[in-house]
Amino acid sequence: MSMSLPDDTDDHPHDHCGVFGVWAPGEDVSRLTYFGLYALQHRGQQSAGIAASDGNNILVYKDQGLVNQVFNEQTLTGLRGHIALGHVRYATTGADNWHNAQPTLGPTPWGTVALGHNGNLINTAALSTLVDEISHGERRADRNSTTDTSIITDLLGKADRLPAPWRGEEGAVEDVDEGDAATSAAPTTAPASAKPAARTALGSEPTTPTAQADTAPAGADNAQPGRPSEAAFQAARRASGEIDPGALSEAIRQAREAGDDEDHGSLVPSALKVLPLLRGAFSLVFMDEHAMYGARDPHGYRPLVLGRLSRGWVLASETSALDLVGASFVREIKPGELVVIDSSGVRSYTFAQAASATCVFEYVYLARPDTVIGDRQIVAARRQMGAILAKENPAEADLVMPTPESGTPAAIGYAEESGIPFAQGLVKNSYVGRTFIQPTQSLRQLGIRLKLNPLKEVIAGKRLIVIDDSIVRGNTQRALVRMLREAGALEVHVRISSPPVLWPCFFGIDFPTRAELIASSMDVDEICRSIGADSLAYLSLPGMVRATGQGDNLCVGCFTGAYPEPVTRGTPIPGTPGATV
Repeated sequence: MSMSLPDDTDDHPHDHCGVFGVWAPGEDVSRLTYFGLYALQHRGQQSAGIAASDGNNILVYKDQGLVNQVFNEQTLTGLRGHIALGHVRYATTGADNWHNAQPTLGPTPWGTVALGHNGNLINTAALSTLVDEISHGERRADRNSTTDTSIITDLLGKADRLPAPWRGEEGAVEDVDEGDAATSAAPTTAPASAKPAARTALGSEPTTPTAQADTAPAGADNAQPGRPSEAAFQAARRASGEIDPGALSEAIRQAREAGDDEDHGSLVPSALKVLPLLRGAFSLVFMDEHAMYGARDPHGYRPLVLGRLSRGWVLASETSALDLVGASFVREIKPGELVVIDSSGVRSYTFAQAASATCVFEYVYLARPDTVIGDRQIVAARRQMGAILAKENPAEADLVMPTPESGTPAAIGYAEESGIPFAQGLVKNSYVGRTFIQPTQSLRQLGIRLKLNPLKEVIAGKRLIVIDDSIVRGNTQRALVRMLREAGALEVHVRISSPPVLWPCFFGIDFPTRAELIASSMDVDEICRSIGADSLAYLSLPGMVRATGQGDNLCVGCFTGAYPEPVTRGTPIPGTPGATV
């Protein structure tokens, strides 16, 4: 009997999600979202979903499969409204089920919230305990879901039961004008110690935590009806990385007051309580019946951009999705920023101080080549990676060829810099995603042949330089080198346009445990012998960083083991169910 398995021959990193949202009265928002998800399909191939609001109700349709497998004319026609939110997801083994598909849906005191998430939280256990405490026996939004996304959804729905926020500041209201230019009504950056006076969920006057909560004896459980115990609340505070409170600047106070009427009864007060609780990577697009929201973690690990339609606004994981639906790029959502889009326009709030650390693998592999991140087009960064690789690690050869498609820009850059001719020696079958194969190791080895076929007339009798973006386990390169030799290659020199991956990722990529990372247990010469190549060389870390043009504003933890924020013992390792640090 055949079964669906994760493809062991796919040795590339996988991002967990892509998000897309549209606020556009009078437009076919669900169809726009469908096409936006098409542009983001590379970020997740295992489930897709769309939520839509007509101003009174939110409907969600989601299922396992590719975008064009999940949706048809009938389902899109049923998703009517002026706001839509879409999501594509990549899941790990054991977590690929309908309940974990997004958007998630949950109740709030004034309506409903639908949410899509790209990233991975590292304080999920503490947040889950907090949700249990404030739920007091109530059923969770989706008790069958095992994702951190469902926890965020629950917190947004019950945020009125949380005490005042304790980190960051409510940002100045920032309006985006009709000319697509973002202008700030007041400074949105305050000292790191700044803390907002919290508004209640319904936008009443600012409140502060009760004296009882501040003066209770140590260890006392002073939970009030519908509120968390002190123990659970303090655990969540510690897990979120508390910043000492301070006074708001006058400009921030004025900005908060200016937004009171617009945000009355919205998710803004809830979001400004919940977002500072979250640790790790999150680029969120969420909605209620009347407004769309976007938020990005303080490090900005995953991209999120704002676009302009003639009659509305778009939020998307990548600029390439804006291009497909005809939206003009306005700007990136800033790290630590919450944006609100409704009939009043676009408003911005700063919920945490930014400390930019965009994932460098967005430049190496994850993002589409036609996407722009940090004012740098991805294809240009990858070509420069190849050019620097050629300077650092030359080889005598007849042809430079890529592992399609991800290795192509770097291979072009390598060929241009080295003067060695570029050639396409491998034909990719674009219609192979997950392979349906019997669970035997011998048939797994055929997976690479389902995806790539060598052109013998190009390869035979040639010395080859083969460019790929990364080596994770080594499975792909081992099978590829063997296949090229069988096609008649005289020599195979492998060049990788990133450094060796030595450490797992905790912020949204499914890098496995260190034991499964080939570079963590072998040096370069040993890996070369393991994959059967004549030579192997990697791009240096400084060379990779230089090609991105982002300086120090990058997360390179998977190469160095130094992460932008502490990863404590017991933190779950994404992509490896049950494994922790």
